[in-house]
Amino acid sequence: MEILFFSGIIILVALIFDFLNGMNDAANSIATIVSTRVLSPRTAVAWAAFFNLIAAFGFGVGVAKTIGKGVVNPEIISLWFVLTVLIGAVSWTHICTIMGLPISVSHALIGGIIGAGLVKGGVNVLIIPGITKICIFIFLSPLIGMGLGIFFSITTAWIFKNWRPGDVDRFFRVGQLVSSAMFSLGHGANDAQKTMGIIVMVLVSAGWQSDFSVPVWVILSCHITIAMGTLIGGWKVVKTMGMRVTKLKPMDGFCAETAAAASIIGNSFAGIPVSTTHTITGGIIGVGTVHRLSAVRWGVAKNIIIAWILTIPGSAAVSGGVYLLLNLFGKV
Repeated sequence: MEILFFSGIIILVALIFDFLNGMNDAANSIATIVSTRVLSPRTAVAWAAFFNLIAAFGFGVGVAKTIGKGVVNPEIISLWFVLTVLIGAVSWTHICTIMGLPISVSHALIGGIIGAGLVKGGVNVLIIPGITKICIFIFLSPLIGMGLGIFFSITTAWIFKNWRPGDVDRFFRVGQLVSSAMFSLGHGANDAQKTMGIIVMVLVSAGWQSDFSVPVWVILSCHITIAMGTLIGGWKVVKTMGMRVTKLKPMDGFCAETAAAASIIGNSFAGIPVSTTHTITGGIIGVGTVHRLSAVRWGVAKNIIIAWILTIPGSAAVSGGVYLLLNLFGKV
């Protein structure tokens, strides 16, 4: 009964993390569609939340398995270990959301796993190839988003070069509904799976299952929770992403969202946990630079990048510190 209760508490904390993920990443899902005034903020988050939810169907669980057994040796995972991971990730995510910084919630979670793993078992328990792949995509995902943003921006400008500006705006106001939906679908598919991986860690640690397969109830609960977080929205982050990086027109918003969606959905099928924040920021910057370099507010972009760099070590420090403290009190 004690294990059941403790497991339930940790699963609840995991779902809180999932909710905060939705709140912080709501900005990523709706930033461009709000800044171009295609939808009001409230309507936009409802639109994004709906597609976060239906992403539960059709994308597999490759990312969840990477989180569950691809960062540290599964043999060291225990219920207390998972709890400290979540404390690190939730603390860092909450602080950055309050500050209006659009961080990678995914990397906050991975940092939490690394920090607790280092304190518990040292470097030897880390799965270096898995961590290396994740770290590579910290740098690649914004560059891919930026490259695709530039490509789509130039391509659409050429295709619609003979259209009147008013007609182009009207066309892409509808197009942004599609691109925003695709991006939100990718966000739900990739990010909800990260919490699934944590909950599966709990189920294996508590002895409720022997492998890292993901039950249907876990898939549905994670998608429902991230959708609810998106519906609430982290409005300071929305302002940073949608209004401070660069000014966008509907065609620009369509290009940025399409670029980010293509990257995220592709990585979800490949089982790679990438950052929706990184990809959409790269897409927005890419679109902005097509017009002119000065169109991008590089000071804001610099602050976002600094937050990205600090996320893994920051959340690792919190989770490692909590695990060390629990060890001193004989809890782990």
